[in-house]
Amino acid sequence: MRITVLTGGASAERTVAFAGAAQIVEALRGRGHKVEVVDTVTGLLSPGDERQLLTGAVGREPPSVAELDAREREFLSNGLSKLDAVKGADVLLLCLHAGRGEGGTLQAILDVIGAPYTGSGAMASALAMDKDLSKRLFRAAGVPVPAWFMAPVAPEDVTTALGWPAIVKPSRMGSSVGMTLVRSAKGLDPAVELARQYDSEVMVEQFIPGRELTVGVLGDVPLPVGEIVPKHELFDYECKYTPGMSEEIFPAKLDTKLARQLQELALAAHRALKLGGYSRVDFRLSPDGDIFCLEANTLPGMTRTSLLPQAARAAGVEFPELCERICRLAGNSGSRRGGNI
Repeated sequence: MRITVLTGGASAERTVAFAGAAQIVEALRGRGHKVEVVDTVTGLLSPGDERQLLTGAVGREPPSVAELDAREREFLSNGLSKLDAVKGADVLLLCLHAGRGEGGTLQAILDVIGAPYTGSGAMASALAMDKDLSKRLFRAAGVPVPAWFMAPVAPEDVTTALGWPAIVKPSRMGSSVGMTLVRSAKGLDPAVELARQYDSEVMVEQFIPGRELTVGVLGDVPLPVGEIVPKHELFDYECKYTPGMSEEIFPAKLDTKLARQLQELALAAHRALKLGGYSRVDFRLSPDGDIFCLEANTLPGMTRTSLLPQAARAAGVEFPELCERICRLAGNSGSRRGGNI
């Protein structure tokens, strides 16, 4: 196949996207596919650009990308559709996180120009990226979620309805960027201001202590449940992308009935948002055994050590095959529209 990987982007998860693209490109070229790489900020990458950018390194802190925003807007508006690497590709593999690349804008543009791409369609991508809207849909589908408010919210309302500590995070961002565990009322306003550096909409959410669990969905099939044991109290940006800062266990050591329940809830969440192709759904399991769905990721991390590839490996699907399967799922019209596979 002729595959073009779209990556980079103008979000705080830019380096995460490049790290995943580095692994994807290596895997697909190793399987004999013709692979080109396009940064949605700068355009088609030369071999030299690839060596410089696709290093696999993420770093301990998200990068500053404010100056890249206007360049990405211009490229997506006027440059993307003119590239031979886009027009001539059998499939565009999206390795982007947050921003226009994961939130539906890029998907809408690709729908207009008729380019086949991996993952969910524009509407589903936008719904999943908006944590407020997605949680409403999860709840309507019978998928339990933590209680939440959208800022501004009074400290006394948090005390009464959510309790302390509480989670404050940008509503439309991933990788735990801008997220704070707030332990008392005096920390609420600073946490909201930090989150607003990354998104104008901020969520204040009930903190669920307990185990961090995740379920990948490939096609319409849930993968083995995984457990994340971070070195910090939260599975934050540093723990996600710094080697040795978390332990991932696939499959998780769970009762068979509980594992199946988590898989069923992940599939229900995937379908509630009309996701296509693949996704990853994250949960917390409280000390009392209650399950809470945190969010669904439409373009989950794709380094070899990311959670979805580890889940696929536990199901007997090695990383190069996983990349190929994701590309083949893009040929299904349901995934292009954001419907079910």
